[in-house]
Amino acid sequence: MSDAISRRSALVITASDGVAAGVREDRSGVVVGERLAALGFSVERRVVPDDRAAIEAALIQGAREYGLVVTTGGTGLTPRDVTPQATAAVVDYEVPGLAEAMRAAGRVRTPMADLSRGIAGVRAGSLIVNLPGSPAGALESLEAIEAVLDHAIETLAGPYDHGVTRHVEGDPPG
Repeated sequence: MSDAISRRSALVITASDGVAAGVREDRSGVVVGERLAALGFSVERRVVPDDRAAIEAALIQGAREYGLVVTTGGTGLTPRDVTPQATAAVVDYEVPGLAEAMRAAGRVRTPMADLSRGIAGVRAGSLIVNLPGSPAGALESLEAIEAVLDHAIETLAGPYDHGVTRHVEGDPPG
């Protein structure tokens, strides 16, 4: 990711055949974008069909330009729900705790949250998160991880100082 790109930038990708064809409104992408903007992110939105290659390409491009890439849609059980497969194919590594937190929060409202196959991961220093396609589910899932988003993005921005011992005044050395 380029140093010139703001870590507080987010791309919302809606994966939907209907929205891509112009026969359905992108309600989930709108509510997710609005929530991210309220959290202080500069937000852009894109729409792709439920096509694995198209989703992969959008994720790869998004990770080059944005600190956070969020998808809506394509996390269910139908054969056209391929967002998790596309995401798994392009991330460098997964962050399973985020997906677990989103499903746990959704489970409070409906047992159907367990059917969401969304994942989260990192590509080239950008955080990628899959949200469900329903506006309510997408917003609930995003809210479930809001408390850790800033820290995750800051950590990914570096510097990576794991293993560096820092002496704090009052603590014993070492």
